[in-house]
Amino acid sequence: MPESMLLAAAAGVVAGALAVGVVILLRRIVVASKDLGTDVEQATYQTLHLASRAAKHLRGGIAEGDAVRAGRYLRALLGCETLALVGPAGDVTVEGDDAVRTVAGRLAAEARSSGRPQVQRRIRLGERETDAVAAPILASGVPAGALVAFAPRVRAGLVRATGEVADWVAAQVELGELDASRAALAEAEVRALRAQISPHFIYNSLNAIASFINTDPAKARELVLEFADFTRYSFRRHGDFTTVAEELRSIDSYLKLERARFGDRLKVTLQIAPEVLSTVVPFLSIQPLVENAVRHGLEGKEGGGRITIEASDQGAFAEISVEDDGVGIDPEVLERALAGGAPGEHVGLRNVDARLRQVYGDEHGLVVETNVGAGTLVRMRVPKSQPGRVATSGPEPASTSSARGGSSAGGTTSLPEPVEGASASTGPATRKPDGRLEP
Repeated sequence: MPESMLLAAAAGVVAGALAVGVVILLRRIVVASKDLGTDVEQATYQTLHLASRAAKHLRGGIAEGDAVRAGRYLRALLGCETLALVGPAGDVTVEGDDAVRTVAGRLAAEARSSGRPQVQRRIRLGERETDAVAAPILASGVPAGALVAFAPRVRAGLVRATGEVADWVAAQVELGELDASRAALAEAEVRALRAQISPHFIYNSLNAIASFINTDPAKARELVLEFADFTRYSFRRHGDFTTVAEELRSIDSYLKLERARFGDRLKVTLQIAPEVLSTVVPFLSIQPLVENAVRHGLEGKEGGGRITIEASDQGAFAEISVEDDGVGIDPEVLERALAGGAPGEHVGLRNVDARLRQVYGDEHGLVVETNVGAGTLVRMRVPKSQPGRVATSGPEPASTSSARGGSSAGGTTSLPEPVEGASASTGPATRKPDGRLEP
């Protein structure tokens, strides 16, 4: 075979192999593009992705938040040449050409004052020209800044898109303000609980300590230490959450102080499942229930009574209850108090109930069984697994070890005192998770 024919045959084989390879490559590209979705689906995904990335940098506000990172995503979202975020005080954050800073501040001021988008064409920046559109950011109807987009030519689509993105930014700022309001409300509720603790309990505790100074100095020293532990925990300035173990430690100190005042008139029984000790709960959510039992249940009962505190493992939940055999509560008074009635009426129950509902939902509000002369039983139910909830660490509570005595057969820990019969429960009124009281 002539050499020319061999070369032609070889070239044909190579050309055929290349053709097959190109076909296979194109097929893979087509299949891959189908897996990623249509062009519209891909554009939708890209838009949502950029919006979600920008959102987390806007919740703190335009001035305080990470406006630089937010601007990076907003610029890509609008597809503009340069983007400027202008805060309420006129501070300008530029993503792109910094030469637009002065122009952006002026256009943002005009947009904020008019409340409508402003377009300016043929803006001279050195040796080139650009167009710009500025849209006000109105959070709750109040100017919170402006969004300014720069492009070689501003068309109607960019004007509309800039206005829509500015409205979306305003919504993120409003959500950030709502988060801040919720945090402030939670802090106010904890302050209310601390205010409840301060005047009544501190006065009585100091009187009880004073009564032992001359007769039993060692007892007085012990009570001073318990008082210090309790107040240190109650008035701490950090952490919205704690653990059941930490709350029980505080309750142990509280009850030792109250028993110094009540003497044998106050009896306490605890049954705590070890499995729930590490459960995260809102700070000061159990102690106010115990204080409510002492103040409103046993303090007005001749001869005192018993408080029973139980914490049981209910699978995915921990159920905590505080029961007293005291004077009970009129259901109408309780309903009025839990609905936000007179400030002095059962503020502890009301605040704990509100915070539980805020954190876990209405189905996790307090359930209260009570009636006049029938004692009071208060139950709370919280999930044991709470992603994102961080409890402030502290020393292992002495109240869950030797101070509580031995363990019972049921896997609980109890004080060695015997239970003297069940608490009265005839004619109870029950507060359901939806907030209603049923007689």
